[in-house]
Amino acid sequence: MNGLSSRAFGPTVLAASIGLAGCAPDTPRPSQPAVAQTRVYVANESSNSVTVVDAESLEVIATIDAKNHATHDLALSRDGRFLLATNLAPGRLSVIDTAGLETVASVHTGARAHVVAFTNDERQAWVANIAEDNVSIVDVRTLRIVGTLPTGKGPTGLAFSRDGRYAYVSNQGDKTVAVVDTVTHAVVKRIPVGTNPHFLTLGPDGRVWGCNTGSNDIYVIDPGTQQVVASFQVGPAPQQIAFGFRGLLGPLAYVTVAGFNKVLVLDADAKRLRLLEEIDVGDAPNGIAANPQGTRLFVVHERSNDLHVIDTGTSQVIATVPVGRKPIRVVVSK
Repeated sequence: MNGLSSRAFGPTVLAASIGLAGCAPDTPRPSQPAVAQTRVYVANESSNSVTVVDAESLEVIATIDAKNHATHDLALSRDGRFLLATNLAPGRLSVIDTAGLETVASVHTGARAHVVAFTNDERQAWVANIAEDNVSIVDVRTLRIVGTLPTGKGPTGLAFSRDGRYAYVSNQGDKTVAVVDTVTHAVVKRIPVGTNPHFLTLGPDGRVWGCNTGSNDIYVIDPGTQQVVASFQVGPAPQQIAFGFRGLLGPLAYVTVAGFNKVLVLDADAKRLRLLEEIDVGDAPNGIAANPQGTRLFVVHERSNDLHVIDTGTSQVIATVPVGRKPIRVVVSK
């Protein structure tokens, strides 16, 4: 078990801002208005910031200082009231109040904190520390580290099964995905995947999707069998995956392929993955996320430093929004 290191902001500040710290597990959170409009949040690694964009008007609402360096990954609470951001350089997790549009807490989790994900009940946040080969478990209400799990060499991706029973952690050094029992915190299986597996995401069908960023393919894991049940070559340096709909067609899988500067569209329902279309986007696409309806996709680009908006009905880029330097991850509120 690890203790909490020094924070830039304490639990009292966080409690006042978003009503989390210091509350007993069954105590309702203090009343606070949820953010009304759908928002897009972008983690800018080289700007140490998060850009906030209105998902309808596509205007930049704010740029939030993460108060840390090398902001890399994001996780948004289901009610949209607070956002977690990992920061590679200091190995810290920033806690952002989305109503006040400010960073209100900072927690040290481990060397090169890479990705973060909420457990299904949102009582914990798991953070993969790529330089320590482990995952830190953060109690969301107290912002204290309550456990550390060894997972494999260089953990870079993290997702939970639909029922919350398992966590999936991709390890780039092992070329595997570790399956962790969320009750016992034991690694129950290591699934071979490919070179430099990176971000993971839970698909609408309950399967876990991942990219082998050091190669040219994606893979799909069935939580029922804990095996890779499908794979598909998409091109060099695939990065991240999101899901959307084209009218009645879907869900479709949209894959950012950095080496081609494209988003590939795959039939995600097929027993065998099938390429439907290629969409030209910006320079080095990385993060991708869909709006709640699955009708718009938001893609960020590491080198052109912008956000492209794709209409899934036409597969056309309908807007380009400047963001910070080296945007890596994008999430959208519900």
